[in-house]
Amino acid sequence: MAAFEYRQGDKMKSRIKLTFPQHLIKEPVIYTVAKKCDVIPNIRRARVTETIGEMILEIDGEEDKVELAIEGLREAGVDVEPVVGDIIQ
Repeated sequence: MAAFEYRQGDKMKSRIKLTFPQHLIKEPVIYTVAKKCDVIPNIRRARVTETIGEMILEIDGEEDKVELAIEGLREAGVDVEPVVGDIIQ
């Protein structure tokens, strides 16, 4: 799914770009999905205005749980895209 993925056994790290619509900016979407799916989120970069939120997020965990978390973000109304280009390692 994501342009940046790292796998080791059944573990996976995926880096994605998230775009939050205005009505989700103040909601704990990342926390809720991470807790529900038992993954570790790592915010690499974020920008929030009054109308939109943008974030580069790494999700670390078992492959099936990472995929479930990505699907959970989409179901919550967050736009999820693969990361393209250089991001601070």
